[in-house]
Amino acid sequence: MPSTRPGAASLRRVSDALEELRVRLDEAADGLRSGEAAPEATLALIEQCARLASEAAAAVDGEVRAALEPLPDLPGQLPLPAGQ
Repeated sequence: MPSTRPGAASLRRVSDALEELRVRLDEAADGLRSGEAAPEATLALIEQCARLASEAAAAVDGEVRAALEPLPDLPGQLPLPAGQ
């Protein structure tokens, strides 16, 4: 069922950078699921997953903040009167 919230469609758009992070995280997770890595390699994959997840969270946070922030006042524009 489609969302009725304004702007919801624009928040679903995934940036190329975020898609790249998702692919890299999937690849690292697949390496963990295989169970074939040595303990040192497993630890490195876990650290990589944590780092990639953190990068993805920061990217999503930045995109959401940018989508929700009001536009700056432009020179020559008058403010709208406050509603009563």
